Amino acid sequence: MKLRPYQAYACQQIIDKPACALFLDMGLGKTLTTLTAIDELINERFEVGRVLVIAPLRVAETTWPDEVQKWGFDLKVVKILGCKSVRRNALQQDADIFVINRENVPWLCENVKDWPFDMVVIDESSSFKNPQAKRFKCLKRIRPLIHRLVLLTGTPTPNGLMDLWSQMYLIDRGKRLGKTIGKYRERWFYPGSGYGHVVYEWVPKEHAHEEIYKAISDVAISMKSEDYLSLPPVIKNEVHVKLDDWALYEYKKLERELMLSIKDKDIVAATAAALSNKLLQFADGFCYDESGEPVVMHGKKLDALQEIVEDNERKNVMVFYWFKEDLAMLKGRFPKARELKTADDVRDWNAGKVPLLLVHPASAGHGLNLQQGGSLAVWYSMTWSLELYQQANKRLHRSGQEHTVVIHHLVADGTMDAEVMKALESKREGQDGLLEAIKARILEYGGWRWTRESTQHIKVTTT
Repeated sequence: MKLRPYQAYACQQIIDKPACALFLDMGLGKTLTTLTAIDELINERFEVGRVLVIAPLRVAETTWPDEVQKWGFDLKVVKILGCKSVRRNALQQDADIFVINRENVPWLCENVKDWPFDMVVIDESSSFKNPQAKRFKCLKRIRPLIHRLVLLTGTPTPNGLMDLWSQMYLIDRGKRLGKTIGKYRERWFYPGSGYGHVVYEWVPKEHAHEEIYKAISDVAISMKSEDYLSLPPVIKNEVHVKLDDWALYEYKKLERELMLSIKDKDIVAATAAALSNKLLQFADGFCYDESGEPVVMHGKKLDALQEIVEDNERKNVMVFYWFKEDLAMLKGRFPKARELKTADDVRDWNAGKVPLLLVHPASAGHGLNLQQGGSLAVWYSMTWSLELYQQANKRLHRSGQEHTVVIHHLVADGTMDAEVMKALESKREGQDGLLEAIKARILEYGGWRWTRESTQHIKVTTT
């Protein structure tokens, strides 16, 4: 197998440098590049004996083992997945690459006495962006025992530059961006919005981007797919879904009064985040009541999806959903649809055996290769997460895709769906987009006031 020139360059960086970060855009072949470097380090240079790969669960289950087999590497892969006894047995095996999901990193660090891995690869390193997370703290503690480290991600700063510090700390233990997150903030940021002594937002100082990127440029490589790949075009389309008058009336009532009594059920939104969720649920066709039970409102999105499926009879369709009840409603309307859950689901989709695949963005947001099975996707539910949205779309629009990728968005007219689309188009991330949408509603209805109580909780009250 022959690497593309940019892949060969990235591969050489892994070989030459004890620690490096490959910020390669989705679809540029991060896994193949890294496996080529691992193969040389193990089988040609004899500098590495055992490699630990930390990845999202489905990527650990499927992508790394499949890529080794697909490209014919002489590397044995063992999965450290499943229950504790299975994981312990996996660690005792003789292999070249050990793959573990990121949730089990704390367990691994706490249960391995003599660190047995010469090299660690963190696939989708942005999942280690939170310096308070246990997985980061555990790796930070054993970092001196790791001789080689590679970070892989296409989205190193999904929420801004603040996400970069902990990832780079794992590379150099604070040499470039500071020993602590506090020092990093002090040097390159100033406090933005806040309440009292609590700062909710850190704003980059002038030239911070340039200075930070320059500081890490010797160990970090950044590449965009449009600069290196000739991919087929991607067409994004909004399918407008019109709700019945009574449904839109009830939607507006919930939006205005933060509560709704319907079908002998009470639906209450106590916070801005809860209101956003309720409105998105309503747009999809249901709402969870106070006891957590779904109350069906309409089936307009199901009708719109059915039209798309029928109009594309000979094409396989991937459907992205968000809420559990979305999945239940989709299965009710399309009983032959298949939910993406296992490695077999991935393989069958890529083999063209799955006409309708139901996918949660969080389960397919990173690393999965799904471009062989189809080129048509439908966003049944909308998500505020720009990172998950972009990553999910890249499961189809990536190297190996031979057809124009068409992405439909089911947008219920007059609902929060339109606000999410605006946020995604303007690349406002998660909480910021939600806040902008809620503030717009405050202005529309006039009688609300809102206070930010923490970075996670926004209370909305009536005056």
